[in-house]
Amino acid sequence: MKKVYPDARTALDGLLFDGMFIASGGFGLCGIPELLIAAIREAGTRNLTVASNNAGVDGFGLGVLLESRQVKKMISSYVGENAEFMRQYLSGELELEFNPQGTLAERMRAGGAGIPGFYTKTGVGTVIAEGKPVMTFDGQDYIMERGIVADLSIVKAWKADPSGNLIFRKTARNFNPPAATCGKVCVVEVEEIVPLGSLDPDHIHLPGIYVHRIIQGQHEKRIEQRTVRPRA
Repeated sequence: MKKVYPDARTALDGLLFDGMFIASGGFGLCGIPELLIAAIREAGTRNLTVASNNAGVDGFGLGVLLESRQVKKMISSYVGENAEFMRQYLSGELELEFNPQGTLAERMRAGGAGIPGFYTKTGVGTVIAEGKPVMTFDGQDYIMERGIVADLSIVKAWKADPSGNLIFRKTARNFNPPAATCGKVCVVEVEEIVPLGSLDPDHIHLPGIYVHRIIQGQHEKRIEQRTVRPRA
């Protein structure tokens, strides 16, 4: 199977449709699939449901899809850096399903592992638990969360080989591996594609069996919040 594509637009060709469910890797602006997000905006695909830790910032990352009104619903754990997200949510234009951060990661991992649901103590007794089945184990209440299975996963990695074996760089690994596994189709953007056989098998973070399409590109690598000491 040929997995390497020349750019984001061609890598997404035939995969996008209105109303689809997308799982997106990244945390803040670290390890986000910025090129694939930009290509989705260019394609104009609408009424999207997106599962991602956050929604980028105004003008970058998933924030560009909010600005173009292409997102119908977000499944997220943190959205505090995006003023447009807040405006759309408070005005009723955007649906929001809040998930505790670990629960969201486990929902993606479970979906990728073929697990339809699991029980967790996180959120018991809060609005997170409303409408969810409750079971008692060893005298403690747990709520059931559903695994996530998306129509498409978009993720960012550091290196890939032509078979789709991936290496992530430091904290940019974050939500990318579970997001990659839970999609029916996974498209990955990387900084470098290396020859087959050049990656140490013990250093591979995600095996190529999960990856369907790959692109190599240049990335902006923005700093989300710059904090420096004043000059002495």
